[in-house]
Amino acid sequence: MEMLDNLKESAAYISGKIGGKKIDIALVLGSGLGDLADQLADPVVIDYHDIPHFPVSTVPGHKGRLVIGNLEGKNILCMQGRFHYYEGWSMEQVVYPVRTFKLMGINNLFLTNAAGCVNKDWKPGDLMIITDHIKLIQDSPNRGANIDELGPRFFDMCSAYDKSLIALAKECAKDKGMTVREGVYMLFTGPSFETPAEVRFARLAGADAVGMSTVPEAIAASHMKMRTVGISCLTNMAAGILDQSLNHEEVLETGERVKHTFQTLVREIIRRW
Repeated sequence: MEMLDNLKESAAYISGKIGGKKIDIALVLGSGLGDLADQLADPVVIDYHDIPHFPVSTVPGHKGRLVIGNLEGKNILCMQGRFHYYEGWSMEQVVYPVRTFKLMGINNLFLTNAAGCVNKDWKPGDLMIITDHIKLIQDSPNRGANIDELGPRFFDMCSAYDKSLIALAKECAKDKGMTVREGVYMLFTGPSFETPAEVRFARLAGADAVGMSTVPEAIAASHMKMRTVGISCLTNMAAGILDQSLNHEEVLETGERVKHTFQTLVREIIRRW
């Protein structure tokens, strides 16, 4: 199968650049959160455009490269910039990196994102541990021929976000004196922000946050039985909650404001993973 061959070639290229080193955790850094990769010790940096068959990130705030090094005693692979459906990539291309990481032998996935806050009791700058997600769009990264070497045709999603890792994240936040939220993330395709009516619908559906990423990767990871945890940085109140327009600069600004808290939590989770 051509896709599997491509994935193996990508995995072999990355592994070759790091001498076959075993990676403990793959960490996907969302908008405005990419600075954490700069804290890795003994980093190896690989631009996406150098990796065979890899897409290339086009979003402001995403550097578009892998940074591989040591953080809190673990070997970490960081994505500084992810791929989104709204960029024109297919769902299969969006999850291409996660599948590559699995073929490298990585079984742990840490997803982060910037999200719009739907829960009226919360505020911009809050961090939310993702307990579940909602995807109502029809497309899926697993649509089409199944790659049996990665996982089964039909697969369970009850533990898409690993319950033991959720408990660990909560414990780490408590020990660091941080207030974190727990909630449901709902996927919208973007690139337009959600309408006020869509945000009201999301709230009625049980969502606490909305965004344009993360869910495809979580689906692919679940298919491959990777242990996954996700944290959203709630960068703005979603449309219609406040009487103001939305823009990407606000997302980046809030990410910058809370990045120290976010990085502290992520580092502690990684240390105790």
